Amino acid sequence: MLCTKKILSATVALLAIDTSVSFGCPPPERLSRLLKATESGEAPIILMPCCYDGITARLVAQSGFNATFMTGFGVSGANGYPDTQLVSFNEMVLAASKVAEGLSSAALENVKFGEPDYTGQPPVAIPCIADGDTGYGNAINVKRTVFGYARTGMAGMMIEDQVAPKRCGHVAGKAVIPFDEAVQRVKAACDARDEYEALFGKGTGPLILARTDSLVTDGFEDAIQRCIAFREAGCDMTFLEAPQTIEQMKEYCQRVTGPKLANMLEYGNTPILPPSELQQMGYTIAAYPLTLLSASIKTMQESLQLIKEGKPTLDKILPFAETKDVVGFTKYAKEEDRYKC
Repeated sequence: MLCTKKILSATVALLAIDTSVSFGCPPPERLSRLLKATESGEAPIILMPCCYDGITARLVAQSGFNATFMTGFGVSGANGYPDTQLVSFNEMVLAASKVAEGLSSAALENVKFGEPDYTGQPPVAIPCIADGDTGYGNAINVKRTVFGYARTGMAGMMIEDQVAPKRCGHVAGKAVIPFDEAVQRVKAACDARDEYEALFGKGTGPLILARTDSLVTDGFEDAIQRCIAFREAGCDMTFLEAPQTIEQMKEYCQRVTGPKLANMLEYGNTPILPPSELQQMGYTIAAYPLTLLSASIKTMQESLQLIKEGKPTLDKILPFAETKDVVGFTKYAKEEDRYKC
């Protein structure tokens, strides 16, 4: 059975350098502290399995990870579409709301309000970076996208330089916008981050993860120059999509400053490396974008085939009691009892 207690202990351990103020801070501030702890060498690389709905967000949190990423590929797939921007901005914001609710509910399940053994330990919802695709329009649309995700409780937002409609970074047919336009797109996102923080307080503006897909279309050097320019425009993190060799990964880490994300897509174009090796190279985050979606598809296909053949599915599923616990029935029953007259 998944142990929801892991989330609190894992997050406390990583934030131990400043535990006096680590609880109750806005999600972007919490993410910023995680990044700084890893960059300083005081914490290991941030392992970031990607989620796409409430249940996957809960599973990531219950498994003790310190952060997650809402994958556009996953949200698109869960809605029955390929990752070609067929899912709209409003649909993505709705998905982000469901993810945020899943993360907060998982965190609250560790807190025993109203029970005799309540220790006063505050809940900690792990931070999530949301996929902002191309921003769903021009620079002004990009700013609205940042504000929309911020209101859902997202800790950060990824913005990329593909031409709309964009597509998965590891499939054919990609195209990117010109260099200067890409920089302005990132600058608009950073401005929105700062404007949101000016309105709602320090640490509330979503961190900006700037991604480039130009390696495949315009070459490695262009991609590096874009990442450098994105940093100069004010982004908090960079993401060079689909490097094809370990040498390219190393050079990216050597030449670009700040936190960097490695996209560990199984069967994709980028070498899959152990977290320790990625951190030694200079990566701050190791994201696993499709592991949960792909694993669930595989298990569902196998289960459907067993049903079709009239065979039992018990070795493919959890006991009913565990399923109920994972989706929140255990906590619900306790809360129901708590408020009974």
